[in-house]
Amino acid sequence: MAKSAKIEFVCTECGMNYQRWQGQCKCGAWNTLAEFKPSAGQSKQAASRAAVAGYAGIAGGGSKKINEVATTEAEKRLTEIGELDRVLSGGVTTGSVNIISGDPGAGKTTLLSDLVARMSKLMPSLYCTAEESLSQFKNRVNRLRLDYNENELYLLSETSVEAIIEELDKNKIKFAVIDSIQAVVTETANGSPGSPSQVKSAAQALTQYCKQNDVTMFIIAHVNKNNEIAGPQTLVHIVDALLHIDTNDGQIRTLRANKNRFGDIDTVGIFRMCERGMLSVDNPSEIFLSGSSTESPGSAITCIRKGNRNLLLEIQCLTTETEAEFPQRVCVGLNMNRIKMLTGILRKHTKTKIFHDTFFNIVGGLKIDESETCIDLALVTALLSSLNEFVVPRTTCIMGELSLNGDVRPIDSGVPRVKEAAQHGFTEIFIPHRNYHKSMEGLGAKITPVKTVHELLSLIN
Repeated sequence: MAKSAKIEFVCTECGMNYQRWQGQCKCGAWNTLAEFKPSAGQSKQAASRAAVAGYAGIAGGGSKKINEVATTEAEKRLTEIGELDRVLSGGVTTGSVNIISGDPGAGKTTLLSDLVARMSKLMPSLYCTAEESLSQFKNRVNRLRLDYNENELYLLSETSVEAIIEELDKNKIKFAVIDSIQAVVTETANGSPGSPSQVKSAAQALTQYCKQNDVTMFIIAHVNKNNEIAGPQTLVHIVDALLHIDTNDGQIRTLRANKNRFGDIDTVGIFRMCERGMLSVDNPSEIFLSGSSTESPGSAITCIRKGNRNLLLEIQCLTTETEAEFPQRVCVGLNMNRIKMLTGILRKHTKTKIFHDTFFNIVGGLKIDESETCIDLALVTALLSSLNEFVVPRTTCIMGELSLNGDVRPIDSGVPRVKEAAQHGFTEIFIPHRNYHKSMEGLGAKITPVKTVHELLSLIN
């Protein structure tokens, strides 16, 4: 009588295996253990996969001294999508496996459709879609008017990992896109598409093939309600790079590398979604400045830091007399708790009474993280500018964090921010006193260090 396969339980959060079900995993998550029954095909292929070490697809052979290991530089290829090349630290690495995630409608398929079309002009490329028909994909290519090599671009509608690998090998594909990892299945694992065992096994099989054959691959992954990759967290450890697209309230998309074995993870790419697809924005500051030639109260310009790049943006504020019993506080792209704290500082230290409806907005639809505190002085300036009807010149840039006692605290990367503002033609820049450096004097702008909010208001007025 044949022996039945042993049942295991796999955590959907961290991928840890257990022999029996339990309520909490060692990673701390509750009720995340899913039943996993290894198939007979797994044991048959165990011997063939034993020669492969880890996910890198490199055969074993014992340990070596470090001096005996040959060093090879990772080969990078530019995609001609400026912001994507920036996030990937100089282009796509040959033989790398990359995951790109994001909310539905973020632009994952649109961006990779453009990428696979560009790469088809350099090498045999394949786009495998497991979620839509081939005619839908071709209609998108035609709608976006993408330029591609018709003899080198292959389309495949398939959900079997084994069939996908067979197509990659048959057509000598060197660049591939899988859409998506939650929709494909492999014969070496049980479970429905998207289950922890299927996602993990499929990612392992695809990664091993890519490493052994120098195939560059991008894999689309779904996200859960917490905006994290759905499925086991081992998926993140298998791949070389993890890219995520953040959506803002408008057309702006930000691409960030949360993991990159071949470069930095601090770089952020800015895209704009339009009828022509995901357009790379090489100078984001132009989007986040209104471009208005007229000066009016309630506007202040500051410089924030996204990853390792500096962005100039305009903060707008409108104050009107309230018609209700309690004044309204409305903000778009900003943290409401930050607004309440800053208005409290103004009431305490400047004796400013704000009995008005107050509306804040960030030009361009960008969302500001709560950790970005350098906008405090610009927020306060825009509020008082609208409240007291005075104009802040559009050639003035204001940056600095405001503490609860009314002091102006220093910000990180003060010199690069000042250089960015000076390069865009700002003639007067207000910065925290402790951020002042002599190297700022030769930039062609007047640098004004401030210590307290009282000093800032007296200088602006």
